[in-house]
Amino acid sequence: MTRASLDKKPTDVAAMFDAVAAKYDVTNDVLSLGQARLWRRAAARAVDARPGERVLDLAAGTGTSALPFAEAGAYTVPCDFSLGMLAEGKRRLPWMPYVAGDATRLPFADGVFDAVTISFGLRNVSDVDGALRELLRVTRPRGRVVVCEFSHPTWAPFRTVYEEYLMRALPPVARRVSSSPDAYVYLAESIQEWPAQAGLARRMQDAGWTRVAWRNLTGGVVALHRGFKGA
Repeated sequence: MTRASLDKKPTDVAAMFDAVAAKYDVTNDVLSLGQARLWRRAAARAVDARPGERVLDLAAGTGTSALPFAEAGAYTVPCDFSLGMLAEGKRRLPWMPYVAGDATRLPFADGVFDAVTISFGLRNVSDVDGALRELLRVTRPRGRVVVCEFSHPTWAPFRTVYEEYLMRALPPVARRVSSSPDAYVYLAESIQEWPAQAGLARRMQDAGWTRVAWRNLTGGVVALHRGFKGA
């Protein structure tokens, strides 16, 4: 397949995720050196889903990230634009209410979710600001958002090592463990192009989210951003 360019054409990006769906979770564990599971646990704690709440997990992929919210007793909707990912998730967790949807045009009414979240998917959206506004639209007043995304390490020496890993070590590793290594080259490039922590916080605020704050994980390799709808 042809690697998608950084203009993030939805059809190209969806096709890449379709191609990696079967081994996606295992590949992430390998490429992140086991950190991916820790990051997802931290995101689940930040969402703090409660029994009876309604939670939207956008870019949910196979549903791995949505499972903790459902286990906490929340009605959880995993949503993704990759039909291959959703099909793989339905095979593994057939009881979850998977929904196909575009982040910039979500198929939900206004104000229906208590919490909305997206993990490692926002940077792949063609219109990031539009997606942040859509998440705000479907969230109830005083509801919350959690964005878990790759970011930029804050310590310069570590940042240099990390960037070397992304562009030099990750591609050959991906060729060994992934069914579509070109997809992971694209993902590495998209991480480098992504704004730093303060930049994403500003974009969330511009979209209408309030009390936006972030917390770094693994020295800033990943950042958890949280915000609220209204005061």
